[in-house]
Amino acid sequence: MDLFTSPSLLPGNAMLGLNGHGVVGTTTNSFFKKRNRLIVSCLGRTDEKSIVCSNEELKNARLIYAVAPAMGHNKESHPESHFRVPSIVTALQNMELTPEFRGSEIIQLKDFKPASVDDIANVHSTAYVSGLEKAMDKASQQGIIFIEGSGPTYATANTFQDSLTAAGAGLAIVDSVVEASKLNQDQTTGFALIRPPGHHAVPKGPMGFCVFGNVAIAARYAQRVHGLKRVFIIDFDVHHGNGTNDAFYEDPDIFFLSTHQNGSYPGTGKFDEIGQGDGLGTTLNLPLPGGSGDIAMRTVFDEVIVPCAQRFKPDIILVSAGYDAHVLDPLASLQFTTGTYYMLASNIQQLAKDLCGGRCVFFLEGGYNLKSLSYSVADSFRAFLGEPSLASRFDNPAILYDEPLTKVKQAIQRVKHLHSL
Repeated sequence: MDLFTSPSLLPGNAMLGLNGHGVVGTTTNSFFKKRNRLIVSCLGRTDEKSIVCSNEELKNARLIYAVAPAMGHNKESHPESHFRVPSIVTALQNMELTPEFRGSEIIQLKDFKPASVDDIANVHSTAYVSGLEKAMDKASQQGIIFIEGSGPTYATANTFQDSLTAAGAGLAIVDSVVEASKLNQDQTTGFALIRPPGHHAVPKGPMGFCVFGNVAIAARYAQRVHGLKRVFIIDFDVHHGNGTNDAFYEDPDIFFLSTHQNGSYPGTGKFDEIGQGDGLGTTLNLPLPGGSGDIAMRTVFDEVIVPCAQRFKPDIILVSAGYDAHVLDPLASLQFTTGTYYMLASNIQQLAKDLCGGRCVFFLEGGYNLKSLSYSVADSFRAFLGEPSLASRFDNPAILYDEPLTKVKQAIQRVKHLHSL
């Protein structure tokens, strides 16, 4: 049985709204009249700490997003495909969650600058970055190459540049959200709709569909460029964000908190992985039993995420937003719903308002069922805008089964004991 019950709202042509290169059409810092609404489209980062959106635009914005679909990075029948971001874009348009319909309360950053090699090298080894760039010649000749040994991570001739673009989108949103936080009493949330994803990419190489660690790169950038020393990273992807985990395992100024399905790829993220050295206690891993869903995640948020963040006192919150814990996703077996993701988006946004002036940026990670992915991201947008969820129009509770709440409670109690919560 299909979880979704509103076929009229299904994304249509997955390429709607994109030009032949899969990039939303370029504009300058302009307003365009359409449907009697103002369309705001700002240029992104042109150099370090540079905002091209005007103060007035940032002051009015509730949500800032950027699109980097990596259309040239694709392998036939691979779950991490170039249809993922376009399906989200189409859903946002169909549900009237874009500047075209919402005017100045939503900003889409365009023409943002790709991340520099130096930005990437703040997280990844220079040998890996230069080696990947050189491998593009081989990819150009062969069409597809695998860059993770026998693993699932592939590259095409476009992968290096597409990955720089994805990371750059995140940095441009960090710039804009930080600037908006100085102007906007309602606070502005950001979302990087980007691929390839990043949270599995380790400092020395790619892993698990991921090329560069987008969230990790943004964390270092927020520290270096904006002086935001204390960064709190929440990763609710169904798989453990081992790359982000490893990048900051000894860093006391970056708190990494991951919820993920116990026993899932890549097999890391055990309870006792809590950081080491100066970073002891600033890594929290909470593996959830298969079948965990909305009740489990609401409890985790209240009993684990909130007290951790309150104690850490972050300057900015970054989120690895994986939508593959959805009950319909083919790569795992948790039972999140569209409503779960609305709750997470709303609660994390409020947490940022309470603790760090609203500075919060989401980064797309996993999510491989195009319907559940696109609907869940759209409902996250609704949460950011303070609008009611439409999850009840999409979700079908009849396909859900009882959550293993006894095991969930045991997992929560164990992590609370380890971290003195």
